[in-house]
Amino acid sequence: MEFLELKAKPRTTKGNSPARALRRDGAIPAVIYGPGKASVALSVNVYDIEQALKGAGGRQIFVDLAIEGGETRKAMLKELQRHPVNGSFIHADFYEVALDRKMRVMIPVTTVGKCQGVEMGGMLQIIRRELEALCFPTDIPDEIEIDITELDMGESVHVEDITLEGDVELVHDVNFTVLTILAGREEEEEVEEGEEGEEGEVAEGEEETAEAPDAE
Repeated sequence: MEFLELKAKPRTTKGNSPARALRRDGAIPAVIYGPGKASVALSVNVYDIEQALKGAGGRQIFVDLAIEGGETRKAMLKELQRHPVNGSFIHADFYEVALDRKMRVMIPVTTVGKCQGVEMGGMLQIIRRELEALCFPTDIPDEIEIDITELDMGESVHVEDITLEGDVELVHDVNFTVLTILAGREEEEEVEEGEEGEEGEVAEGEEETAEAPDAE
């Protein structure tokens, strides 16, 4: 997991008016907090936040937060609030992380390989697009790759089937399904037609049996 560089400035004023003034200048209010430490009010540049989002590619954002006149603190972007009407950023929350302490994070799920079941007409259904993991900040994987090459129609991958490298543990209480290969529409139709044919044959046999006494 890469820590992106992000600059911040200490913020001494609070309230709606100072916040609006910050936004007019292209910045937003922010705060950093963490276990055993007092929260610190900051401001960050909106453009820098947008660039961090692009660099993360949809993954959880971790930053080296360089506070002007102070130290650089490693943190996770915990929450990024948007305006309910225009969607602009209005506030950022950063959670300071300790490199020697494990933390819970959500990791995106991706698939690799040409699926056998899909080639036969099935359909891949990803049920969990993110999985919760427990690991050190420096060990956080960018994604969890699942090889679906050998999966046939009707087969699934459960969370306990997934093995990760390093000291990374998937958090789960039950062995839930992560993805499955659904049967294709053509196969379902063939099964239904076969069942109808069998029912028709039985019906004809019953009619013949019922007519036999009349023939005598």
